[in-house]
Amino acid sequence: MKLRLTTPPLVLALSLAGLAGLTSCSDDGDSGSGGGSGTAKSPEKVTVWVMRDSVSEDFLGRFTKDFEQRHKKIQLDVQIQEWDGIGEKVTAALASKDAPDVIEVGNTQVAQYAASGGVKDLSDRVTDLKGADWLPGLAEPGKIDGKQYGIPWYAANRVVLYNKDLFAKAGITKPPTTRDEWLSDTRKLNKGKTQGIYLPGQNWYILAGFIWDEGGDLAVKDGDSWKGALDSPEALRGMAFYKTLQSLGKGPKDSDEAKPPQADVFANADVAQVVSVPGGAKLVEESTPALKGKIGFFPVPGKDASKPGSVFTGGSDLVIPEASAHQDAAYQVVKALAGTKWQTDMAKTMSYVPNRTSLSKVVADDEGTAAMAAGAAQGHATPNSPEWAAVEATNPIKGYMTAVLTGTDPAKAAKDASASITKTLKK
Repeated sequence: MKLRLTTPPLVLALSLAGLAGLTSCSDDGDSGSGGGSGTAKSPEKVTVWVMRDSVSEDFLGRFTKDFEQRHKKIQLDVQIQEWDGIGEKVTAALASKDAPDVIEVGNTQVAQYAASGGVKDLSDRVTDLKGADWLPGLAEPGKIDGKQYGIPWYAANRVVLYNKDLFAKAGITKPPTTRDEWLSDTRKLNKGKTQGIYLPGQNWYILAGFIWDEGGDLAVKDGDSWKGALDSPEALRGMAFYKTLQSLGKGPKDSDEAKPPQADVFANADVAQVVSVPGGAKLVEESTPALKGKIGFFPVPGKDASKPGSVFTGGSDLVIPEASAHQDAAYQVVKALAGTKWQTDMAKTMSYVPNRTSLSKVVADDEGTAAMAAGAAQGHATPNSPEWAAVEATNPIKGYMTAVLTGTDPAKAAKDASASITKTLKK
C-alpha cells in the first residue's frame, strides 16, 4: 500500500486480530487442509480486505495460489479497499453480521477498532505466531489493555537520505551513528548554498522519536485515562534537540514535509539530508536523474552508537472481526501472511520491513530497506488510545513545534499543547 507515514488514513498498518480455539499448524500456516469446516465440494470462502497499493497484484496472486493449494478446504476472496472513507467502512463492517473475515488496518487504528468490541482477541495465539520476535513498534499498537487484537503484517519507517557527493565534498567518509556526530556532520555540510539538512518545523513524527529516545512520550496513561506529556522534562529535551537540528537548514517552521513536498526540495541537489521513507529516493531520482545512484541511507542516529534512534513505525496489522463466519479459516490466512515464507516474499517484493526482528537479514542487500530495518528495531507507535485519531485531526503538536521554533517559551507552549491533548483524549 502507499507508504503514507501518518495516521488515519495511516500509512502502513495491517491489523489482524485474534481468534481462539484453532488447530495449530506450521510457522507459515502450511498445514495440508488448514482450519475450517468446509468440504472438498464446498470450500469455505474467506473474504480478505487489503488496502490498495499495500502489496502488488503479483504478490497477492502468488499468495492466493499457494495458500489454496495448501488449504484445499479454503477459497480466498481478496477484495481491494480504498483509503478514502475506510475508517467508516471498517467500523460499519465490525458492527455488522456479515463482516469480512480478515481486514488490513493501520497499526495506529487498532485501538479505535478494538474499542468497538468487534475485533477478535488473539492473545492465546501470540506464541503460535512467534510474537516474541515481533517488532515492538508493530506489536505495541495491536495490544490494548493486555490483549493482542492486531497481528503485525509489515512495517515502514523513516531513515536519513543523504547526498553522497555533498558528504564527500565536506570530507565526511561515513554516516554518523550518534546524535552528536549527526550535528557535527550537519554543521560541516551547512556551508555556502548547501543546506546541511532540510527539516520542516512541524515534522512531529520525527520529534516523537527524539522524545522516545529521552524516555518521554506524546501522551501517557494516567489510571484509566490518558494525558498529554509534551511538558515532561524528557519531552522538552527531545524538542530542544529537534530545534537544534532544524536550525541547521532552511526548512519552514510552520509546515510539514508535504508543504512543499520535501522530495522536490531534496531534488534540487543543494540539500545534504532529509528524513524520509527510503521510497522518497525514487521520487527524487525521477525528478533529477543526475542524482541516481548518489543517494545514500542511514538510520536516524541515537544518543550513542550502541543502537539507532527511536522512530515512528508505520505499517499494517491484520484483524479478524468477531462477526467473521469463518474464524478458524481466517486465522490460517493471518498465520500464513504473518509467517516466515510470506514475510520474506513481501519484504523482497515491496521493500518493506518484515514483522519480525530476526527476518531483517532478508533485506540486507537493499541499502535503503536495510537502514529502515535497523531503525525499525527501535520503533514505536503513537499513544494507544482509541481517541488518538481525534488528537491528530487538530494536531496541537504541530502548533507547539512552530511556537517553540519561533521563540515561544518551550515550557509554556508544551504545557498548553499537553492540556489540549489531555482534553481530547478524555472525550
